[in-house]
Amino acid sequence: MEVAYQPIERVYFPEMGIASVVATMTGGRQSEVGIVGHDGMTGVAVILGQDRSPNETYIQVAGNGWILPVEDLRAAIAASQSLRESLLRYAHAFLVQSSRTALVNGHSKIEERLARWLLMVQDRAEGNKIYLTHEFLATMLGARRPGVTTALQMLEYRGLVHAKRGEIAIVDRVGMIKLTHGAYGEEEQSHFGLASA
Repeated sequence: MEVAYQPIERVYFPEMGIASVVATMTGGRQSEVGIVGHDGMTGVAVILGQDRSPNETYIQVAGNGWILPVEDLRAAIAASQSLRESLLRYAHAFLVQSSRTALVNGHSKIEERLARWLLMVQDRAEGNKIYLTHEFLATMLGARRPGVTTALQMLEYRGLVHAKRGEIAIVDRVGMIKLTHGAYGEEEQSHFGLASA
């Protein structure tokens, strides 16, 4: 969808499905810095007057939505002050999400980070099942695959999730929220219009 440092040609407004915004370091190490679902759009750089981003954006969970050429979005923003203000509020909320992700990734245990990430995906997905591999989860969390596997086993041992090959089901949402020790909370949910747990 978006390639790092390349012009953004289209923005996506998912109705179902999830896109990941992923940062890459020299040497190829990657970590997700934001999630986009039915609550937002890709191409935040465009809202902020830029034509490219240092991050990649790609579909994480298939779904459907709307595609808009960047030129059409810019024309709509220029023609509508209320649209511009709404998109800037979203850009701010996305930046809050990204900054909280950086904070959590720097200070939380891997099982807390995994629980937060699974909750954020569930907020933007249909149902309680998430279809992803351990390798993909490791990239999203900026962690090593064995650490993700151990953290997922711990969540399952505590009865918070049920995991099988390529599929994770959250079975105790309240317990997952408690496990995050504040890494997933009302502040973030309020920015995206999500109900408090």
